[in-house]
Amino acid sequence: MIGLFLFLLMGVQPGPAARDIEFRADLDGSLQRYVLLLPTDFRASEAHDVLVALHGHGSDRWQFTRSDRDETRAALDAAARHNLIYVSPDYRATNSWMGPAAEADVVQIIATLKRQYKVGRVMLCGASMGGTAALTFAVLHPDLVDGVVSMNGTANHLEYSNFQEAIAESFGGRKDQIPLEYKKRSAEYWPERLTMPVAITASGQDKPVPPQSVLRLGDVLQKIGRKVLVIYREDRGHTTDYNDATTALEWALTNGKVK
Repeated sequence: MIGLFLFLLMGVQPGPAARDIEFRADLDGSLQRYVLLLPTDFRASEAHDVLVALHGHGSDRWQFTRSDRDETRAALDAAARHNLIYVSPDYRATNSWMGPAAEADVVQIIATLKRQYKVGRVMLCGASMGGTAALTFAVLHPDLVDGVVSMNGTANHLEYSNFQEAIAESFGGRKDQIPLEYKKRSAEYWPERLTMPVAITASGQDKPVPPQSVLRLGDVLQKIGRKVLVIYREDRGHTTDYNDATTALEWALTNGKVK
């Protein structure tokens, strides 16, 4: 009931199955949370694909449940059109950057969903930090991911220079102290692991998360014969509009691995 109240307070129109889920993390025993929206036409006897939506820096699980952002509205609409189970995790909330604890939580959430429901494909999407996190998680766990949509993210933590205090907190140290951890979480170094379709949106005037690394990643993925879509807008800043986000999501859902 509290979860439903928060949805209404924030202007979200949830279905009857919208839930704010608390769980105890296997990694460290801490209490963590994610938002779950079952599709309107949910049938427990049928398989449903899952869309895991990853929020940006400074936000939490609620960012990808509010329809005031184009990226969020596109994800919610795509979930509704395709009858998806929709999950928005805290993944260690504001300073996540898909560090080890956030990674472990997302693995646990996916495993929980597969125990509780008949899950078809698992798709990841995210914007900004979430777009980065989607790529990171996909190269770390390609066996768990059937499609990725990364909006305005980075693919190279060794060259990325913003939000370094938060990233160091998440990763367990600065890049000069643990460079291999930063490389491990940089999708650009592991393109061969991206065996699933990857859709990337990037913007030429993006200052918080410059586009060069994801553009390079997209180019390499094309050269090695992977399914990849790159939407690049030279005159845009740190945002993906509704049409481009929808195009990326629809492409990934159409081209995602078949179970």
